Amino acid sequence: MLEQEQKEREAIALKPGTLWTRVIEQTQYALECGSLQSIATDYQFIEQDGISFLVRILSNLTRKDEAKKQQEQSSVTSGKEFNPFLPYEKDLFVADLSDTHLCILNKYNVVPHHLLIITRDFEDQESWLTLQDFEALWTTLAEIDGLAFYNGGKTAGASQRHKHLQVVPFPLVPGEASIPIAPALSSAQFQDSLGKLPKLPFLHGFAKLDPAWANSPTKAAKATRECYRGLLEAVGLPVEGDRQSGAYNLLATREWMLVIPRSQESFESIAVNSLGFAGAMLVRNEQQLELLKQYNPMTILRNVAYPQQSLKQLQ
Repeated sequence: MLEQEQKEREAIALKPGTLWTRVIEQTQYALECGSLQSIATDYQFIEQDGISFLVRILSNLTRKDEAKKQQEQSSVTSGKEFNPFLPYEKDLFVADLSDTHLCILNKYNVVPHHLLIITRDFEDQESWLTLQDFEALWTTLAEIDGLAFYNGGKTAGASQRHKHLQVVPFPLVPGEASIPIAPALSSAQFQDSLGKLPKLPFLHGFAKLDPAWANSPTKAAKATRECYRGLLEAVGLPVEGDRQSGAYNLLATREWMLVIPRSQESFESIAVNSLGFAGAMLVRNEQQLELLKQYNPMTILRNVAYPQQSLKQLQ
């Protein structure tokens, strides 16, 4: 038993207690050298159904849009799809997490210290999350208390095909201790270990996690993978084969996990990724902000997900 635990510890490359310091140091360096190009935003709150939705309004997307055009041109010229993670920018590197995963800064971040957990070798974003993925995730959450999320496929908001989980530290904005959908989480109803949030009017699965799992990322990964598979099964996306059977968003903290199957990438012109289901919406300009106010945030989320029903397979 002791030998097995030693092997598991050796598989985790990160020295405990060092990740947050590395994030701060590398953020400062990457800003100074110009590799980290944070996108400024204004934000406001929109109240609906007892939830204060955080809505960020992007001020300038010129650099990100230009970078996307260059990536597309590179793909056309080379005949190969551009992959920003293979190789990744050295100036954005934060830490090795394991022999399969590493952590880098999100180049065009909106939230400070936004981290990407990427696979060393190429794995497709539409493949199922693995034991190694969850081990790398818990290695990160053990050091940084935050919101983890995964955009399972383009329809769910993924912008890159190379597999990457994401973590944004708490708080999402200064002075706000909890995430916007916290009131919905507090009303969870459970049937065995599978939960449902009555305030969310779209198909989803919810489960509690044990914060103490952070003490052992390897053991936590095993338990979390089983929870993940159970939620996918419950919402009609059973884990069969290597590739996912449908698009979905996953959100998780040290305390809970939420899975939402996706039906479409955007509503009107407003794109939605996992953060939208945490109650943190993003609009590109004032016109989209007015559109969001017209329809209301929950209406937009309902339209990019599936209708609410009991936790059973999608028809």
